[in-house]
Amino acid sequence: MEFRSLVTEDIPSVWRINEEGLPGTGKVSEEEIAILLELSELSLGAYEGGKLLGFVICLLPETEYGSLNYAWFNQKFQQFLYVDRIAVTEEHRSREIGSSLYAKVFFEANRLRVPVAAEVSLEPPNPGSMRFHFRHEFQEVGVLRHESKSVTMMMRPHQKI
Repeated sequence: MEFRSLVTEDIPSVWRINEEGLPGTGKVSEEEIAILLELSELSLGAYEGGKLLGFVICLLPETEYGSLNYAWFNQKFQQFLYVDRIAVTEEHRSREIGSSLYAKVFFEANRLRVPVAAEVSLEPPNPGSMRFHFRHEFQEVGVLRHESKSVTMMMRPHQKI
């Protein structure tokens, strides 16, 4: 498996994988994915034989991103690397691809000396994602309720290496 930065040509594949992860990943259009890639500090894909199997898109604080979840972290924390979305194709789950992507995120966060921020859907529940995040040393730091959903806000403290 190889890891590389996402590029414009990856947008249709990113969108398809994101759709497979609904409702946990949050619905976005291909145009919104393009904007996220422009705003991102880190956007990586996991590829096998040239096929995108999974991805992660992360942002630093204070970008022009309109997500309520992202805004919550901006209001409460000065520094973080925000995981806007991480997703793996349905057929390639349980192969440690998500963990491998997170290892790259943690490396970047350590380089920047910041914690990693993420959220997990509470309503509707996403117990698999909650287990995944706890396994990767995330801690609950709050709950954000809006409209028809609620999310558990999580942080993984900066790890000194």
